[in-house]
Amino acid sequence: MHKIIIDGEHLTIEDVVKVAREGYRVELADEAKKRVKMAREVVDRYVAEGKVVYGITTGFGKFSDVVISKEEAKKLQRNLIVSHACGVGDEFPEEVVRAIMLLRANALSKGYSGVRLETLETLIEMLNKGVHPVIYEKGSLGASGDLAPLSHMVLVMIGEGEAYFNGEKLSGKDALLKAGIKEVELVEKEGLALINGTQVMTAVGTLALYDAINLSKAADIVASHTIEALRGITDAYYYKVHNVRPQVGQLKSAQNLLRILEDSKLTTKQGELRVQDAYTLRCIPQVHGASKDAIEYVKRVVEIEINSATDNPLIFADEDRVISGGNFHGQPMALAMDFLGIAISELANISERRIERLVNYQLNDLPAFLTKKGGLNSGFMIAQYSAAALVSENKVLAHPASVDSIPSSANQEDHVSMGTIAARKARSIIYNAKKVLGIEYLAACQAIDLRGKYELGKGTSVGFNLLREHVPMLNDDRVMYVDINRAAALLTELVNKVEEKIGELM
Repeated sequence: MHKIIIDGEHLTIEDVVKVAREGYRVELADEAKKRVKMAREVVDRYVAEGKVVYGITTGFGKFSDVVISKEEAKKLQRNLIVSHACGVGDEFPEEVVRAIMLLRANALSKGYSGVRLETLETLIEMLNKGVHPVIYEKGSLGASGDLAPLSHMVLVMIGEGEAYFNGEKLSGKDALLKAGIKEVELVEKEGLALINGTQVMTAVGTLALYDAINLSKAADIVASHTIEALRGITDAYYYKVHNVRPQVGQLKSAQNLLRILEDSKLTTKQGELRVQDAYTLRCIPQVHGASKDAIEYVKRVVEIEINSATDNPLIFADEDRVISGGNFHGQPMALAMDFLGIAISELANISERRIERLVNYQLNDLPAFLTKKGGLNSGFMIAQYSAAALVSENKVLAHPASVDSIPSSANQEDHVSMGTIAARKARSIIYNAKKVLGIEYLAACQAIDLRGKYELGKGTSVGFNLLREHVPMLNDDRVMYVDINRAAALLTELVNKVEEKIGELM
C-alpha cells in the first residue's frame, strides 16, 4: 500500500494529490510524535498551574477575557466544536475532504498546537480508513482559520455530525463504530487546535493549483492545434523575440509552442499567406506566459502554507512559551487564490477568442461554423456560445474575494481574508476553463480535418490522434455536449501523451 509520511515540514503538492485522489495512506514520523508530546506537556503544565492563557484556560474570540475553570475545560472544547459547526451550502467532494484532513494532520504534526498524540492519530486513522466527514463549502471568513468547515471535520471525531464510510452516509458516531475507531473526548486546547487554521482554503487551493499547472500546459497544446488550423505564423514565437523581453512564463510558452509545432506543414512564415496574425495567435506566449508566472507565484505560496502552523495560540516548547498571534489569517492564500482565478480565467478568455476565429468564416478561409453543410447543420455555432457563457461567468468569478472584509466576533476579529471563497472561486474558474479548452480542442481538430491531409507537428499530431480515438469528425450535427465533455476530460491525457513524445512542457 502506498503511503506518505508526514512531519509538518516536507509535504509536497504532489503528496496532497496522492492522498486526496489516489488514496495513499498517511503515517506520522517518529520525530513529529516527539514534538507533539513536548507541546502537550506544556499545555498540561499550564493547566495544572492554573495559568490564564488564551484558548487553553479562556473562552474564544471576544470571550478571550473569560477564564474557564479546569472542571469546565472539557465542556468548553466540545461547546467550541458544536457551536462553530455552522457550515452551509453543498458538501465538499471527497478529494477536498481528504486534503483538508491531511493538511490539518500535517500542521498538527509540527508540534506547535498542543493536541495529544492520540487525538492526532485518530484524525489520521479516519483518513486511512476512509471515514470522510461531511464538510460544507460555505461559512468560513478565512481568518480565525476555517472555523466553520473544520468544525464539521471535528464533529465526527467526537461522535457527532455526519460522515461517509464505504460509500454510505452515516452519523459520525456510526461511521466511527463501523470503522473501528474510538471517539475522542477533547481536552484543553484541542478543539481550538483542530479548527483554527487555513487548511480548508489551502486544501481547495492545492488541488486547484495542481489542476491549473496541468491546464496551463494543455492550453499551449490546444492553442497549437488552432495555430495549425488557421495556418498561423510561427515567426512570432522565435526565441529572439522573447529574449528581448525575458518574462519567464512568456519564454516558456514560446518554447512550448515551437516544440509542439515542430515539423508541421500547416504553419506558415511571415508574408507567406499574410504579414501578421491576430493577437489571439500572435500573443499566445505573452498571455499564456503571464498566467504561467502567476501560477508559479501561487505555487510558492501554497508550498509554504501546506507545511505551516496556522493555529492560535502557538506553543513553543523549547522556550516554554505560549504566544497568541495571527497565523490563522488567510491573507497570503486569499491573494494567491484570487490571482490564480484571474490567471486561469485569462487562459479561457483567449481560448474563446480563438474559437471565434475558428468558427467565424469572416475571419478565416474555412466553412462557416466548421460544417460542410451550413444551414442544414449548425456545426460549432452553439459550442462557441457555451464557451462565451463560461468565460463571461469567469469574469464574474474572477472579482477578488480578498478585497472584502466583514468584522466578526464583536469587532475583536475586525479584518478577515475571505480566502476560502477565493479558493472556491478559483476551483470553479478552472472547471469552466477546462470546458472552454475542450471546445477549442474539438473545433481546432475539426478545422484541421476540413483542411485535408497535412503533416502535423510532433506534438499536435499526438493530440489530434488522441481526440480522434474518442471523438470522430463532425460531418452532420449530433449531440454536442457529449463531445465537449469527452474533449475536456482528455486534457490531462493530452498533456501526458504529448510530453511522452516531445519531453516535459514548461
